[in-house]
Amino acid sequence: MSKKTRLTFLYLLLTLSCAALFSSCGGSDNNTGNATVSAIADKVWAFSQNHPDGFTLDIRTMTEPQEGIAVSYAATQNSHSRSQLNDVVSHALQHDGYVGGWYNTDNQLYYFDSTRLFPENDLKSALLFGRENGQNTAFILSTHTEVPVSGSVATILERGTLLVGTTGDYRPLSFLEPATGEYWGFGIDVVQEIARYIGVGVSFVKTSWPTLSADVQAKPQIMDLAIGGITITDARKETMLMSEGYLANGKTILCRADEADRYQSLADIDKPEVRVMVNPGGLNEKFANEHLTHATIIVHQKNEEIPSLIAEGQADVMITEITEAPYYVKSDTRLAAPLLDRPFTHGRIGVLMPKGQDDLLQMVNNAIQQMKTDGTLRRLHEKYGLVYQ
Repeated sequence: MSKKTRLTFLYLLLTLSCAALFSSCGGSDNNTGNATVSAIADKVWAFSQNHPDGFTLDIRTMTEPQEGIAVSYAATQNSHSRSQLNDVVSHALQHDGYVGGWYNTDNQLYYFDSTRLFPENDLKSALLFGRENGQNTAFILSTHTEVPVSGSVATILERGTLLVGTTGDYRPLSFLEPATGEYWGFGIDVVQEIARYIGVGVSFVKTSWPTLSADVQAKPQIMDLAIGGITITDARKETMLMSEGYLANGKTILCRADEADRYQSLADIDKPEVRVMVNPGGLNEKFANEHLTHATIIVHQKNEEIPSLIAEGQADVMITEITEAPYYVKSDTRLAAPLLDRPFTHGRIGVLMPKGQDDLLQMVNNAIQQMKTDGTLRRLHEKYGLVYQ
């Protein structure tokens, strides 16, 4: 038998097998096909009684897939109860082989749909299919997340980039290199991972600590979120959204190494002769004004310049964070952080974004959780010499 003959024979065999499978799964109108569809529908119905909160079922194996993005077909929309389940099963067998279902407590009916499953790294296609089929959301199976087909995430996917606000003055979390115009840092790496999880690139938007809140809430919107040393606070959560924390934080100080023994408490710092330097508009300035009422407070516009000014004697103490201080101590032997293991406050750093973007908030939290689970976050902590907590 020639190679061409063997290929023809194999093609014929495959065609006949597919035709037989299609017929047995309800692709024809014969009694055997109808009986098979009905038998599968009976199994789906029985399964639904034990899963009223919702499910996606591979009816070819009667198993629930653990990953994928489920979106319903418009052709089976508003099919409910056992009486309409045969049509849903028949459609599913002729298309993707998945049926989704849930129990509506308002009218006490079970609803079923023939469902298409997309890979979880192809959210854009899933949302487009959802819009074309008149759906409101796509459902990510692995994280049990509903994503609106026309929400903030959909807009970001259509744009192809995540607009990220960052100050670029906070080593090692977010720093803009003047010579190259490139951003680097722990927070920059984190947001790159978030963008990769969503399936888009990143475009950075310059902001500052005094204008951060206003920039995040600007109308028209100029950024999707902001990142880089932003502490989660109740005040911020009142007017904006904040993700779960991805880095431990707390207030501490930088001082000259030869004066490290001089500053062992807030009381040691809160004296008229002690010059405390802070950057404007952020929590460092707020902390100094609230807790250092006797010290001499000096506000300097550029946060990244303050450590060098301390080392040179332009001021005595810098109010900073436990995330920032170790970097400067390591890179400048003139500096010390004597209270690093005894921070004045304890908090977490997170991602900041405007209200009304709950779908984006959920995706950001999903990405952070994945980074915690797969070890990415720990590796980034190690890369930048940060304590993983």
